[in-house]
Amino acid sequence: MITGKFPNLRLRRTRKYPWSRRLVQENNLSSSDFIYPIFLIEGKNKKQLIKSMPNVYRYTIDKLGGVVESVLKNKIPMVALFPSTPKSKKDNLGSEALNEDNLVCKATRYIKKKFKNNVGIMCDVALDPYTSHGHDGLLKKNYVENDKTIISLCKQSLIQAQMGCDVIAPSDMMDGRIGKIRKFLDRNEYHDVQLLSYAVKYASSFYGPFRDAVGSKKSLKSDKKNYQMDFANSDECLREVALDIKEGADMVMVKPGMPYLDIIKKVKENFKIPVLAYQVSGEYSLIKNGIKKKLIEEEAIIESLMCFKRAGASAIVSYFALEISKKL
Repeated sequence: MITGKFPNLRLRRTRKYPWSRRLVQENNLSSSDFIYPIFLIEGKNKKQLIKSMPNVYRYTIDKLGGVVESVLKNKIPMVALFPSTPKSKKDNLGSEALNEDNLVCKATRYIKKKFKNNVGIMCDVALDPYTSHGHDGLLKKNYVENDKTIISLCKQSLIQAQMGCDVIAPSDMMDGRIGKIRKFLDRNEYHDVQLLSYAVKYASSFYGPFRDAVGSKKSLKSDKKNYQMDFANSDECLREVALDIKEGADMVMVKPGMPYLDIIKKVKENFKIPVLAYQVSGEYSLIKNGIKKKLIEEEAIIESLMCFKRAGASAIVSYFALEISKKL
């Protein structure tokens, strides 16, 4: 005879059937949660595989139509543009960033002309894809100069806004750049262009494949620890976000993603502002390679993305966006 008390409350009851699990599910994932990154290269009729990122490609401008059509078909709200600038066009000042005919500017004009406002365009504001030294700003004696860099970033932001960019996304981590860019855009009557600040960007080892994709990995001298955040710190993120909100940020980004879910949650709980997460290239490649080698299941992709929503992310920049939107 079995004796002893059994539980009156059984949480497994609501887990028994798929319909009951859906009924009490706390977070949902849809294509509306995604931003799809697109890498750009010069030339015509090219779709170039990025070796360090399985199933991710660089595209020439004339190849963008098909990619954006897939984005729209799968109801993804926005694309993010990143250039792979030819080495011949890089210099110490990142001058190509201020060229109205650079890859990002041409891609922005192309997408706006062909797709109007049916899809949002996010443009990265930083000099690392354009500098010969691979840093996000102007370098002097191996140190990135904050204030002089901001002058270039303001000019870069204005050019991108003039081309039709909807969301300016400074990822450089210079102090005070959000306020300066906001005032510069407003002074030039671009009041409605949104600012997504990479307010919480850590000096991370998870960026390697991305730097390979934009061609800055081999040229990078030293590291970026004197301007990107120390991954040992968490309270510091609140100071960074508070400053950027005060300076005029409409949204903030936490980067990288999954190793920093605690940071996403902390920012969301302390500031009622849209918090975006970037599932960066290193995270993507680890998961994708793990699936390829059958070390983990394909469902791990959705699990990883749902974790961002659970932590409080409003949206996710992910190289999985198109693949998963088709399944959702």
